[in-house]
Amino acid sequence: MGDAVGDAACASLAHLLEQPAGDLDRWEQVFLGSGSGQDDDLALGGGVANLRQRLEAAEAGHREVEQHELRLELPRELDRLLAVRRLADDGEVVLAEQRGQGLPRDGMVVRKQNPHTALIGSAQPADKCFMRHEERDDYQAWLWGEVLLIGLLGAALALFVAYPSLRNTYSLPQVRLVLDTAVTLAAAIVALLAGIRFSVDGRRLDLLLCGGFAAAAASTLAFSIAPLLGGQPLHRTEFWAGLGGRLFAATLIAAAPFTKRRVNARGRALGEMILAVAIVLALCWGIAQKAGSGLPPIAESDATQQPFQLMGALAIQAVLSLVAMVGWGLRFRARRNDLDRWLCLAATLALFAELHYVFTPLLSARYVSQGDFLRLLSYSVLLVGVWRAIRFAEFGRAVAEERARVAREIHDGLAQYLFAVSTHASRLESGGSLETILPQLKDAAAAAQQEARFAVLALSSAGGSAPFDSALRRYVDFLTADGQLEVDLEIQDGIRLAPDEQIEVFRIVQEGLANARKHAGARRAEVRIEERVGERFVTVVDDGSGFVEDEIAAGQGLKNMRARAASIGGGFRLVSKPGRGTALEVVLRA
Repeated sequence: MGDAVGDAACASLAHLLEQPAGDLDRWEQVFLGSGSGQDDDLALGGGVANLRQRLEAAEAGHREVEQHELRLELPRELDRLLAVRRLADDGEVVLAEQRGQGLPRDGMVVRKQNPHTALIGSAQPADKCFMRHEERDDYQAWLWGEVLLIGLLGAALALFVAYPSLRNTYSLPQVRLVLDTAVTLAAAIVALLAGIRFSVDGRRLDLLLCGGFAAAAASTLAFSIAPLLGGQPLHRTEFWAGLGGRLFAATLIAAAPFTKRRVNARGRALGEMILAVAIVLALCWGIAQKAGSGLPPIAESDATQQPFQLMGALAIQAVLSLVAMVGWGLRFRARRNDLDRWLCLAATLALFAELHYVFTPLLSARYVSQGDFLRLLSYSVLLVGVWRAIRFAEFGRAVAEERARVAREIHDGLAQYLFAVSTHASRLESGGSLETILPQLKDAAAAAQQEARFAVLALSSAGGSAPFDSALRRYVDFLTADGQLEVDLEIQDGIRLAPDEQIEVFRIVQEGLANARKHAGARRAEVRIEERVGERFVTVVDDGSGFVEDEIAAGQGLKNMRARAASIGGGFRLVSKPGRGTALEVVLRA
């Protein structure tokens, strides 16, 4: 191994593998389903090796783990403190004729009619009726929450209107500057992300969102923050120019949910939108400068009434927020897009912020009121929605990549077994020997069935339709049902894996166990997923025949596992000795 860590790991592995077989009986074993024959790339000259492809990094934000930081610790008795918990509500759908097989005992569902209406790993049928019912419940829950929020905000607004003494404003110029800065940053972030989405998808909706929030950020920065930072008070010219910029921004945001088309020339359209925003803001400034003293003044500390023009402008902005709220709500009802519901919630808060501005006299640009805090809360909610959209997009990209890879494996694995079934059937039709061909036909059909199960499990894990630990336990179920391999699976409670990490860890464990079963001749294996000292460890140890590391180091299977670990910013290490078994470990930052 070349270093102290490697020598210690080898010594630990040798000590583990030299123990009497009886010592292994203390392992808590999980006997689950059946299957093998997938991802056996550690074999010397494995035929499937050249069909694997290295994956690109799924999340660039992961930090790399240096090789010398790896600490491959093989099983110790004190390490096995957490029992594997079986989820009682995890149901498997199997064919009626499979009831006698050694498949999962808990939550088994046998469907005699139409057995293919549900997916493996689903507790309920995944048909369209159930999906529509689930979506309807989700929409109704959101709708009731929106109604409750509007009721609470409306009651608070009515209270402020009925009791003028409650409509207090506070002379806090520093707080006002902080609020304006926070709103500017939030609007700029949303505009940037909307622009990136538009450059990828080309939807006019994202283009309008980008322009609207860019206008909001630029107008607040140019007409509210910059004068104060320059040591100058905020005059009526800057105030009315900023109000005009915010009206333009609100118009674009209100129009966004009602657009449906896509734009082909994305770069040009994005540039034209940014140019349009700059021109409109320049026009607002020019008109305000030309009007000069003709503009209504900003009320001072003893004012009790706002100028009629200001109330009209704020009322228009409130109407635009109402249009945006209705538009995003209707869009969420039609499409069930998570970002739409958050945009609707943000528009609701913005609506009541504008209503507070209408009913609360504006004393000065240095003052803050309840509307300012509602406005900040609106942008905070919007940032949460955008963050969730980014997470969903990241997960969706990882799912798409994994599904494409599984599709290649189905073509290279399942399709070959089905071709073998077809070939054997053709030989029977041609008068071949039944005694010779029938066993081969049964073996090919059984292998095809196992490959299909593994493919469904992989898609279930990648698609998020089953929890990671549940999907992994079901894989172990299928792998160990025939008794050739016993697996001790330990997953630490509370350990968290990102979506792309779940996919890659699942595949690494799958490859390690499949190779231990088929090529190493192992009888026992241990899989541990745990967190220690700020790092997360995934360890697979078997008692198989092992191999000489120098002879297998260039194998495609090992390269694939290294590539998978690297794609999620993890370190990878493998220790093996002939006759003593193999241990592999992946280390991820916590």
